[in-house]
Amino acid sequence: MNEQEFIPADLKNLASSGRTSWRAPSNIALVKYWGKYPGQLPANPSLSFTLSSSATTTNVDFKKHKTAQKSPSFDLLFEGKPNKAFEPKIKLFLDRILPYVPWSKHYHLNISTSNSFPHSSGIASSASGMAALSLCIMEFENTMNPEMSEEMFFRKASFLSRLGSGSACRSIQGPLVSWGMHSQLSGSSDLYGSEFTGPVHDIFNDFRDTILLVHKGAKTVSSTAGHALMEGHPFATQRFAQANKNLSSLIEVLANGNMDLFIQLVEGEALTLHAMMMSSTPSYLLMKPNTVAIIEKIWEFRKKTGVALCFTLDAGANVHLLYPGESAEKVLQFIKNELVVYCEKGQYICDVIGPGAEKL
Repeated sequence: MNEQEFIPADLKNLASSGRTSWRAPSNIALVKYWGKYPGQLPANPSLSFTLSSSATTTNVDFKKHKTAQKSPSFDLLFEGKPNKAFEPKIKLFLDRILPYVPWSKHYHLNISTSNSFPHSSGIASSASGMAALSLCIMEFENTMNPEMSEEMFFRKASFLSRLGSGSACRSIQGPLVSWGMHSQLSGSSDLYGSEFTGPVHDIFNDFRDTILLVHKGAKTVSSTAGHALMEGHPFATQRFAQANKNLSSLIEVLANGNMDLFIQLVEGEALTLHAMMMSSTPSYLLMKPNTVAIIEKIWEFRKKTGVALCFTLDAGANVHLLYPGESAEKVLQFIKNELVVYCEKGQYICDVIGPGAEKL
């Protein structure tokens, strides 16, 4: 598909009002997306697990203006209160998607949203937030264009969400979603996320993600700023080639269940992501001392027990522990015995791999 196919035919019978509600999950990338081109297009393909409990719930009330505006107007409540800090990002998003939802300039949107996890701390809250908002917008469009196919509905929701936050396009469906063109992924696209349809070994069908909350505050450098620093990065070309190669290897691992190689690939991707940050100009560090301490504990535990536990990191200090469900009892005991001391206020989130967003 190309971008023009997401522009709807003129919708002549605009509803006077409407209300939509969606819950969209966060996602955790196994192969990382870091670096982008204009238009929120990825410099390399990525592949992620869709989470379940870590999610954003968004309600949108649409009310028609008497006359069309230059762009949709909106009011925003975050967890029941106005949040001025989020408003510029929402406005930018609504302006970006206007060519693809031209009917939206006829409406005022009352947006109410909340997270089940800390925002701006490296657990992809922008991804789940923009995915939930895009789904609400698409549901309202669907009421005025009921002939839209389900495939087109989700594809366009993913396309729109990408314009707000790149990784949001991987928070629409699940449990495995790719984003970015790759020769071994049929139907893959830079424009939207695609459900992974390749063979998946049984061990990945009951996978867990326990998120250790090392630091719940906002990051010192936003993901937007971090992506921008990949432009002219001395290792950018090698990194983008590495991501493509790692994705090819991961496709094979997902089919054959080779946990040793899965661990090697996933942990390598996490550390490379942060290496790109540390070697950018200016350089910066999002890991905290407790992040490093947890990583060393995981390596020690795995060597001692042989349990198939690995870590990954998003653009933040928090550590995602990935492991098959059959290892859950041992891993959770390990967390309680040795890792909880490194978590802010002893807090962590137990999550599982999920099927994607849901209409409320």
